Amino acid sequence: MKRRLLLTVPIWLALGGAACSASPGARGQPSYKVSAEQLQQAVARRFPLRYPVGGLLDLKVEAPRLRLLPELNRLGTEMVVEAAGPALGRSYTGTFDLDFALRYEASDQSIRAYQLRVNSLRFSDLPPGPSELLNAYGPALAEQTLHEVVLHQLRPQDLALLDGLGLQPGSITVTPQGLVIGFVAKPLR
Repeated sequence: MKRRLLLTVPIWLALGGAACSASPGARGQPSYKVSAEQLQQAVARRFPLRYPVGGLLDLKVEAPRLRLLPELNRLGTEMVVEAAGPALGRSYTGTFDLDFALRYEASDQSIRAYQLRVNSLRFSDLPPGPSELLNAYGPALAEQTLHEVVLHQLRPQDLALLDGLGLQPGSITVTPQGLVIGFVAKPLR
């Protein structure tokens, strides 16, 4: 491991710290940055989504508006939800607010949402009975909508040089500008 590290540092320094879109982090650790705009575009491509609920109602979820929550190292989102169907009698529009952590999935080199936390599901003019029904389905809707959703996919060329240096994605930090993915030494086999 020490040998790999001794070889890695001079090569990294010789390359001037620039590898595709990777750059050295605050402590000299190589990192890869993903802007808030890139995240928003990746999520928006997957929406709108529709969920029928047992013939009683249909939920349509519009593209989320992502919020960076650096103080929690999480992302938040607010989504517009339209609910309609026989159980409601007419269409209602509301908002769904939640936040989630991020993890790296090595099998497809993606950054994914996980550890979802539902903050609220609000419909301003919905009667109490249907409101309870929607609140009961809220956590399941959040799970289906965003659990393990891919927020960013790293390309092979983004990782090629760092992989050759024996590094792999490690930490994911939410900053006011987006994400910083830190790289760590691969475990020896």
